[in-house]
Amino acid sequence: MSKMEQLVEEARKFITICYEELGREKQIEERFTQIVMEIEKTGTYEHTFDELVHGARMAWRNSNRCIGRLFWNKMHILDAREVNDEEGVYNALTHHIRYATNNGKIKPTITIFKQYNGEKNNIKIYNHQLIRYAGYETEMGVIGDSHSVPFTALCQEIGWNGEGTNFDVLPLVFSIDGQEPVYREIPKEEVKEVDIEHPEYPFLDLGAKWYGVPMISDMRLEIGGISYTAAPFNGWYMGTEIGARNLADHDRYHLLPAVAEIMNLDTSRNSTLWKDKALVELNVAVLYSFKKQGVSIVDHHTAAQQFGQFEKQEAACGRVVTGNWVWLIPPLSPATTHIYHKPYPNDILKPNFFHK
Repeated sequence: MSKMEQLVEEARKFITICYEELGREKQIEERFTQIVMEIEKTGTYEHTFDELVHGARMAWRNSNRCIGRLFWNKMHILDAREVNDEEGVYNALTHHIRYATNNGKIKPTITIFKQYNGEKNNIKIYNHQLIRYAGYETEMGVIGDSHSVPFTALCQEIGWNGEGTNFDVLPLVFSIDGQEPVYREIPKEEVKEVDIEHPEYPFLDLGAKWYGVPMISDMRLEIGGISYTAAPFNGWYMGTEIGARNLADHDRYHLLPAVAEIMNLDTSRNSTLWKDKALVELNVAVLYSFKKQGVSIVDHHTAAQQFGQFEKQEAACGRVVTGNWVWLIPPLSPATTHIYHKPYPNDILKPNFFHK
């Protein structure tokens, strides 16, 4: 099958499902005929805004690693397909940050830039997430987030310099049509950060904080055979993403020993379960801090219950819920959720998000 034939087939599958779900079955044949003619003439086709909206929402619904899919049809779509200059890209990205953050009442949002038409006709975002902390390799170890060390080095290569703290916000880095990447600072007032405190222990002594909104920006959105390589999107955090991974992992911020010291735990042997105790209280602190400071977040038990609702809704619509079990189970007390005890087919459905 040629690339053009593949594109026609992918378009047919998407348009059929999309228009059926939108209650527009009578328009399927006419729209598909238009698309085929466009592909034959130009080698590609463009989505209508309604197709873009529903396609992006379907991609979230089909995301096997995501536990938060109950809200798939509430995603806000920001259409940036006409943007094609540095200032426009920067403005669209900062608008996404502001719009999605919404003063803490986070809106699930995706900004979709122009579709991929080769390296010379493409927008590329280099950030893993729009907001992320820098990581600096030093003789004494990493300062900041070790996950960000390679990207931080890239930022420095193109002229950016951070302050060298554990929580330096990285700049936005992007390129247009195959040109060299450029960086632009995110205005400080646009970055919602949460200081981590605990209702009982003096966790503020840790000096830890985290940004409020996880905006993934290094995945490719595919809808009906069309790829959007610049399509940053966000939901809100599940507490364990921060408390059990970002701040706790040995190769990230590794705060459990410091938490244990504040809690005066016996760390002389593993059997005291000091790591478990510290981990639970660090997660308590994350949830407490976000809620106290008015930033949307969900605990892993509620998230699992919401996923159960999603499963029921999908069953009522005659759709099979796919999932990557390893990613769906939370990193803290997974066996307390129904997800842990249930298998899921890990089939990849489209539209979807893919790693580049």
